[in-house]
Amino acid sequence: MLLSRCLAVLLMCHVGLFGPVRADAEGSTQIRFATYNIAMGLAQAGELHERLKSGDDEGLRLIAAVIQNVRPDVLLLNEFDYLQHSDSAALFRDNYLAISQSGQAPIVYNYSLDGPVNTGVDSGLDLNNNGITGEAEDAWGFGRFPYQYGMLVLSRLPLQSLRHFRLFKWRDMPDALEPRDTDGSPWYPAEVWQQLRLSSKNHWDIALVSGKQSIHFLASHPTPPVFDGPEDRNGARNHDEIRFWADYVEPGKSGYIYDQAGNTGGLEAGEMFIIAGDLNADPADGDSHPGAINQLLRHPLINSGCVPASTGALEASTAQAGKNLRHQGNPAFDSADFNDKFTGNMRIDYVLPSTTLSVTACGVFWPASGQPGHEWIDASDHRLVWVDIELDG
Repeated sequence: MLLSRCLAVLLMCHVGLFGPVRADAEGSTQIRFATYNIAMGLAQAGELHERLKSGDDEGLRLIAAVIQNVRPDVLLLNEFDYLQHSDSAALFRDNYLAISQSGQAPIVYNYSLDGPVNTGVDSGLDLNNNGITGEAEDAWGFGRFPYQYGMLVLSRLPLQSLRHFRLFKWRDMPDALEPRDTDGSPWYPAEVWQQLRLSSKNHWDIALVSGKQSIHFLASHPTPPVFDGPEDRNGARNHDEIRFWADYVEPGKSGYIYDQAGNTGGLEAGEMFIIAGDLNADPADGDSHPGAINQLLRHPLINSGCVPASTGALEASTAQAGKNLRHQGNPAFDSADFNDKFTGNMRIDYVLPSTTLSVTACGVFWPASGQPGHEWIDASDHRLVWVDIELDG
């Protein structure tokens, strides 16, 4: 039975036709995983759907050219607005990816998966403590309409199962970083804290099948750790959204976690996984809570040794100067091109394999001036990040 039949009430899964994932002569399988924030969280509900239907949106054509060039086998797209009962994923596949863009070979995916997220879904509560309800900041995750800034997964591997954690409450995380006012008192009123969801979008555990092996693709898009005050509510939430995966992959720490069906716990010991997404936290720069991303980069079960890099990021940091000149991190590792006066470029997009997987290569699609594809990159303020892994048999 297709996953779409099993989970139709939760997420939409779409099926297409394609050949097998790459295999070498000795029988091992090479799989490329990637994440790409395509910045298509648009101003109006349904706007993305209309652009998808047209088939001639310049921004989407450039996004598709990047994907066709890198050719990931499994890809998470952040900021792909979700529209209930729509065929947005199929439209992107059929009208853009399956058609050559900028001279690149078309690419077709076996499966795609999207679904509801917390962004733009009104909580009915005053989440920003300004005495007004119904604003974009009062949604479970910041958004001007339901499911803005959604997620889409494209895959050439069959989808075996899904868990999602959209309803998990932040208060149910042990030792959660509950935001505090300057006098040390809780910033959220008790009735708000008791209901507040952790995921600003969603956390998905998608089990993918390669041969007889299963790989868990752990997708999310934590809130940016800015746009708040001295209580650092967004910084704290970003930290704990990242911490969710750090606990989820470690059996001794995941017992408190529950999914949409009420099942508890995380991954079993030794399972293979990939954590992917725009995690909105740089290891050295920016406004994230101290150590937020290091919860993953220094996790004993995560292989972070291959650090994706590009020549374009290094060039951009030097040419754009500004805040970039005061950054502590290696600019070659940046994956997002932000305002150079106030923010600078950052490493905030990640594809992090488990130590049970063999990594063969990694990179960021950020061509330097004069390199092929440089003219495509400004379709988004993020860059596609990829990692290649090898499976035996």
